Amino acid sequence: MRQGKRRRLAHEKPERGRRYSLEEACLLVKEVSFAKFDESVDLAVRLGVNPKHADQMVRGAVVLPNGIGKVNRVLVFAKGEKATEAEAAGADFVGSDDLVAKITEGWLEFDTVIATPDMMGQVGRLGRVLGPRGLMPNPKVGTVTFDVNKAVSEAKAGKVEFRVERAGIVHAPVGRVSFDGTKLVENVAALISALVKAKPAVAKGTYLKSITLSSTMGPGLRIDPNTVTVEA
Repeated sequence: MRQGKRRRLAHEKPERGRRYSLEEACLLVKEVSFAKFDESVDLAVRLGVNPKHADQMVRGAVVLPNGIGKVNRVLVFAKGEKATEAEAAGADFVGSDDLVAKITEGWLEFDTVIATPDMMGQVGRLGRVLGPRGLMPNPKVGTVTFDVNKAVSEAKAGKVEFRVERAGIVHAPVGRVSFDGTKLVENVAALISALVKAKPAVAKGTYLKSITLSSTMGPGLRIDPNTVTVEA
């Protein structure tokens, strides 16, 4: 079957206008995946906030119970004992000024950046490079810390950072189509729970306005927010 036909059939399968339960969507997203590679499964959540106001910014991180099915290359800016601690925790790259120079020259073969607070003076010089790529360490998501063992371990275990965009939408990966449905359900529920916990005090009205699950190339599946069990 040609890819064009597979794509058409995949997009025809979801019922137009229907909002699926979380369990149904996590099974269907696998069925409508038609690519020949193990597609990423992503979640898009439209929130009832206005990110233009600082007190309505939603940002944070969560360790998904089943990871995201991707090897996370972790870079740590640290010196002395903290550098040794980072290496012992499994960091892929550890250094200080040497890594700053390497990144300045264009090297970007890593997925997560962690830094001890005393290194942020040097790391700050990389803001124009790391910032636009969402790689700049930030204490709000636990990537600026002296507890590098915990930070590296969480990054390797599948920690996902999230931040609401200008349109009020949060996009984040929650796994792969090769995951079984139960693992996808658990990951989605964990991310939604983290978003609910991060709800700004000033946010009024409906907070979870819409939830959509999709694979890299597959159609979007709308989820009924009432079917998602949120942890207190």
